[in-house]
Amino acid sequence: MTDPVSKFIPAFATTTVLASEGGRVAVVPARRAITIRDLLTHTAGISYGAGVLAPYYTPAGFETWYFADRTQNMSAWMDKLATLPFEAQPGERWVYGFNTDVLGNVIERVSGQTLAEYLGARLLTPLKMVDTSFFLPADKASRFAAVYAPGADGKITRAPEGRSGQGQYVGGPQVAFSGGAGLLSTAQDYARFLQMLVNGGELEGTRYLSPTTVALMTSNHVGTLYQNGALGWGLGFEVVEQAGRAPRYGAAGEFSWSGAYHTSFWADPAEKLAVVFMTQLMPAGSVDLNRRVRTLVNQAIVGPAPARSTPATTSAQRVPARSGGGR
Repeated sequence: MTDPVSKFIPAFATTTVLASEGGRVAVVPARRAITIRDLLTHTAGISYGAGVLAPYYTPAGFETWYFADRTQNMSAWMDKLATLPFEAQPGERWVYGFNTDVLGNVIERVSGQTLAEYLGARLLTPLKMVDTSFFLPADKASRFAAVYAPGADGKITRAPEGRSGQGQYVGGPQVAFSGGAGLLSTAQDYARFLQMLVNGGELEGTRYLSPTTVALMTSNHVGTLYQNGALGWGLGFEVVEQAGRAPRYGAAGEFSWSGAYHTSFWADPAEKLAVVFMTQLMPAGSVDLNRRVRTLVNQAIVGPAPARSTPATTSAQRVPARSGGGR
């Protein structure tokens, strides 16, 4: 994890930061190289290019996190990203942004495969995640849940077509495979992935990760840089270190994250619990369904932990970004 990103993506050999110097904002050199660990922990200083960075990012085509409609592959986009100034110096702050997209492209360059091919062979097919893909096959289009948006009257309406609404996950170019916000899935498929992690890297007799790897992924790596220490951040997950310090329900050891379309998931190894909650709402605004669901689920835990959680079933939907999410 200590390897510099430039070992795999040469364009990252020299990066810059938009910083305040002498009372003025200026583009300055990064003080050190960005590492793989920086990307995994979102401490590389790479954001989504909003606010004061927008004049640099929008003309370069980075006006959003969305890549499904792009006609250039992720290598081209990540080479371009490396030329833009970042929000913070490497290692100094927790900044959420294109970090996982860069990681996905590292996988592509090392493996010689697209991220879709690599994940399909190494994770999705072995885990029997049969409804998880970057773009939805035409024969599954009828199962694809629509995206909704909140209206001024408090009601929700069907979002428009295109990037900011329904997206191009069925009829898009299918060229750019985004590690940060690309996969489509079902609650049942994603629950299989979470259950594997809850089990310490094993599912149905097949081991995918070692228990020590899962423990490393779900431990806090950033000290107090994330949420001032109320919560921690692992390798792609928000983590609870102390229940009394967390600003919500959550036992020590719980790991979680959420997605752009108001999806969320969390896993509690102590309770052998994996929860996947999917909606199709963007922007979510003041909707607090995720918080309510988390509260209700935790309040319902009254006895010994079950031996294994049972995945739910739903129609094909977008999943959280890995972190994911995507990851």
